Amino acid sequence: MDFEYSPKVRDLQERLTTFMQERVLPAETIAEQQLAAKPDHWGAPPIVADLKAAAKREGLWNLFLPTREGAGLTNLEYAPLAELTGWSPLIAPEVFNCNPPDTGNMELLHQYGSDEQKQEWLEPLLQGEIRSCFSMTEPEVASSDANNVRLEITEDGDDWVLTGRKWWSTAALRHDCQVALVMGITDPDAPVGSRHSIVLVPIDTPGLTITRSTTVLGFTDRHEGGHGEVVFDRVRVPKANLLGPRGKGFAVAQARLGPGRIHHCMRLIGMGERAIALMTERARTRVAFGKPLADEGVVQATVADARIHLDAARLLVLRAAWRMDTESAKAARHDIAAAKVMVPLTVKQIVDDAIQIFGGAGLSQDTILPVLYAQARYLQIADGPDQVHRRSIARAEFAATPVIKELWNSTGHGTRRGWPG
Repeated sequence: MDFEYSPKVRDLQERLTTFMQERVLPAETIAEQQLAAKPDHWGAPPIVADLKAAAKREGLWNLFLPTREGAGLTNLEYAPLAELTGWSPLIAPEVFNCNPPDTGNMELLHQYGSDEQKQEWLEPLLQGEIRSCFSMTEPEVASSDANNVRLEITEDGDDWVLTGRKWWSTAALRHDCQVALVMGITDPDAPVGSRHSIVLVPIDTPGLTITRSTTVLGFTDRHEGGHGEVVFDRVRVPKANLLGPRGKGFAVAQARLGPGRIHHCMRLIGMGERAIALMTERARTRVAFGKPLADEGVVQATVADARIHLDAARLLVLRAAWRMDTESAKAARHDIAAAKVMVPLTVKQIVDDAIQIFGGAGLSQDTILPVLYAQARYLQIADGPDQVHRRSIARAEFAATPVIKELWNSTGHGTRRGWPG
């Protein structure tokens, strides 16, 4: 693995860092004030639209997309840029049109969409003119096992008819969210793995009702457009709205979830970096018992551990991205799973330590630390809980043939041959 970034990536890093420092981070307070003035508004505050226009003008747009419509970067090249956007998770990803769930939805439309679907939905998404949501998980079932997903998608003439309930449909409440990618059962009698399909459902389709937004550790996530619970009551869409092959919804969704998971991890590294920056500045300036907190050995150990663990987590992310580029997302699935377990856990601990160093202020709305904590914590569940990823890693480990086999003696005590008994 080559750790040297190309001149193109270094240029983008420099320009993105400047944009973040001079425009995005100062806009956070303004964004909060604008949302506070509009309590019923779901979605980006007005200042984000201004920043999006500026980012587009400066060529800092669709950085995640490896095709001509984007920056043409590999996963490994995109990693340090996504990390920078993680410094401001509430607004930065959208400013550069690199925000979930749209990134994953754009990738699916690019890979599986018909020409008509691309023209109607992909093009405006690429321009940042509309938003979208992804409706997969359901409140009545354990959606960590996607075979449990049971929203019905039945045929009626030239239409699909959807009946069921979804939740955690991020961005569904936004005024500019215009389409949902919905997974459901089209072929209930087919073998496991071939029962589900994904269809495109315009948000204004009769029978589709958004009943509420779920909070995340008390946060409403109004910037993102909430996390909608959506009822589908005989929602009717044309059969042409099928996205990808019928019965291959799992395969289609996996093409979205793999890159999406590693993108989450990339941004989380940036959140961890911001937490370290905050905790070190606080420790330098806060005096207790006659000296700065930075002079206390226990604080120094905390900061050192944060740096060590975050750098290790970053390397795991970069390795997964590198393997995705050099082999495939499927080949890198266990590397992605390992990063998906380690990175949220690591960043959650770093943010928790930063909160401790800040004291009472770290729990309040006066810092971004509670937001960063909530982001890290929910990503231990979103896009597959830790237990599922650990399960897949363990199964691969059990199935692997070790390079050097363990040699057991005849007594069964496990002593290696030639070692002292």
